[in-house]
Amino acid sequence: QVQLVESGGGLVQAGGSLRLSCAASGNRFSIKAMGWYHQIPGAQREWVATVTSGGTTTYADSVKGRFTISRDNAKNTVYLQMNNLKPEDTGVYYCKLREGDYVLGHEYDYWGQGTQVTVSS
Repeated sequence: QVQLVESGGGLVQAGGSLRLSCAASGNRFSIKAMGWYHQIPGAQREWVATVTSGGTTTYADSVKGRFTISRDNAKNTVYLQMNNLKPEDTGVYYCKLREGDYVLGHEYDYWGQGTQVTVSS
């Protein structure tokens, strides 16, 4: 059973920084990618950033230049460094892991429990 444990959320003033962490365990297959999503009450979960097993990173336009996603393969941990935070960054941040069964060609997605980020103006 895959488990994702997130940490690092909190309250910060606009312009400040936070670093989120997500530690994965229990995966049966190779991890293809890990990423972060953002959700506010009443809205759909939105993609923020992804890092692949090969180290390729992609970002939503709203966070480019401010957020950096990175991954420690040895620790199965993904990080999200968030700088120059804005009030609209407030919400719950969820970690997602995608593992791949290359034999059968199946992919499986798992989610963390979420961590709250609040940015005050």
